[in-house]
Amino acid sequence: MARLLYSVLLYLLSPLLVLYLVQRAIKSPDYRGRWGERFGFKALMPTDILIHSVSMGETLAAIPLIRAIMVARPDLRITVTTSSPTGSAEVIKAFDDRVQHCYLPFDLGFAVNRFLNQLGCAELIIMETELWPNLIAGARARGARVSLLNARLSEKSAASYQKFAALTVPMLKSLDQIAVQTAKEAERFVTLGVDASRIHVCGSLKFDIQIPASRREAARQLRQSWGRQDHLVWVAGSVHPGEFDTMLSAHRQLLERFPEALLIMVPRHPEQFTNAARAIGDSGFKLALRSEGEAPTAGTQVLLGDTMGELLTWYGAADMAFVGGTLVVNGGHNPLEPAAMGLPVAMGPNHWDFKEITQLLQQAGNLTLCATPDAFNHWLLITAQDNSGRLTAGEAGLRVVESNRGALSRQLAVLGYAAA
Repeated sequence: MARLLYSVLLYLLSPLLVLYLVQRAIKSPDYRGRWGERFGFKALMPTDILIHSVSMGETLAAIPLIRAIMVARPDLRITVTTSSPTGSAEVIKAFDDRVQHCYLPFDLGFAVNRFLNQLGCAELIIMETELWPNLIAGARARGARVSLLNARLSEKSAASYQKFAALTVPMLKSLDQIAVQTAKEAERFVTLGVDASRIHVCGSLKFDIQIPASRREAARQLRQSWGRQDHLVWVAGSVHPGEFDTMLSAHRQLLERFPEALLIMVPRHPEQFTNAARAIGDSGFKLALRSEGEAPTAGTQVLLGDTMGELLTWYGAADMAFVGGTLVVNGGHNPLEPAAMGLPVAMGPNHWDFKEITQLLQQAGNLTLCATPDAFNHWLLITAQDNSGRLTAGEAGLRVVESNRGALSRQLAVLGYAAA
């Protein structure tokens, strides 16, 4: 009954879904096409496995898993879905036409049924937290095995699930298996009624990040081509509106002590590139735009990373990093990427989406939590002046990443595929 009411409500609100797409399309050109896929109208080939990852972060974590499945079972046909253009771009870049790819339809009954009927998949793998009642019920009704991998469940999300228990608890109980990142998250799923025998603590796939030596070398050479080997470079990665001015203010103070310092500012969402460029210009900084191929040569104070897929390179070319979405009420983004590049890391107080990872890095001495913009300003200046401290913190981050690897093989085992 609860899912029926949920479905009726979705149908009633479906005009708002169109308005949502229009609003996103106004802000970002990447949302201006492929609307048919959002309603299940794309023609698709049958597939054996459907793997869903929401956006870029989940997709990047899922890519090694997908590759390992392809190696273990090259006979299987795989479809990968995402919900965002950034995630879609990562799938296309990683696999070309080796996997079938489209957006996951909205959780409307007609869209989901048309989608699943075309695929006829025997297995549905959902990454992290993207749980949709009609999708899961539809897959189960067709006899598919449903797994939730690399699962996260914060206290806040668990409370929301409990609030709508009539809808969410049957959905969670219908999952065949859940590979969670931490024991605390396992406890939250059990509290919600999931059988403990279906839950496996496997760690986070994000720890299995693989950075080729060629990527590190390319970042080093890029910095050298800028003539910045002996000048401070720092990255404000995945920053949101509300953090732009904080980053620029901190950089202004840093320039008083280090006049040749360079800030690489990377907004989280492409639709914010223009706003970020405007904020930098209004602040009076000399700006270079990556999208225009402009290099931050002598005199450039800020490089705007207004392209997709290069954040890891920017971390590799830097001395220290701030991870955004944390000085605003957002939940934060992945601090493991700068840590895996050997950088000292700072974040704001709003990091609940990566709480356990943040704690590990903080306890090791890699990551500093800054409660306020003033605290971040202080961290930036102190860290900039402490060469040996940066090295020590960076090495601590590398140790955390290395010591927590192995989630990939454990989650493959949960699925029943041998690790490559």
